[in-house]
Amino acid sequence: MKLWITLLSCTVLFGCVGKPEKVEPVQDFALQRYLGTWYEIARLDHSFERGLTQVTANYSMREDGGVRVINRGYSSSDKEWTSAEGKAYFVGPTHQGYLKVSFFGPFYGSYIVFELEKEHYDYAFISGPDHSYLWLLSRTPQVSLEIQQKFKSQAEELGFDSSQLIWVKQTAD
Repeated sequence: MKLWITLLSCTVLFGCVGKPEKVEPVQDFALQRYLGTWYEIARLDHSFERGLTQVTANYSMREDGGVRVINRGYSSSDKEWTSAEGKAYFVGPTHQGYLKVSFFGPFYGSYIVFELEKEHYDYAFISGPDHSYLWLLSRTPQVSLEIQQKFKSQAEELGFDSSQLIWVKQTAD
């Protein structure tokens, strides 16, 4: 668990709150609707999540008006759950899906919601500060093939390498 938090902290430490070329945050973002639990469906690989399955992210309000972030995943090799707690704040207007997140002190990385199912907030496409950070999140542990393909296609159009996506196992080993 400590290794995951350390690696995540190092990644965020060297990150920034910029956004990748062509990636634009959604404009009708409603934080209250976004709060709650999300399942990680796909991601680009990073050391802080390497080997983790059953990954979830839970978002709730902080007393200071920011967002409390709890990321959790299961390491099959270590046979244990690991988690990290962070905080997020809007970079610009609160109607934009553009936040900065920190898991380590004053160092922040971008969290950009660039696609969001509008009616029920069923799925979200997320980018970090550059084209090496990409996630597909869903309110349910699985999404349709149509959503998977939409994610891959849109990611490719925006310059992400979709051939490197990891599709996250959301069931127990």
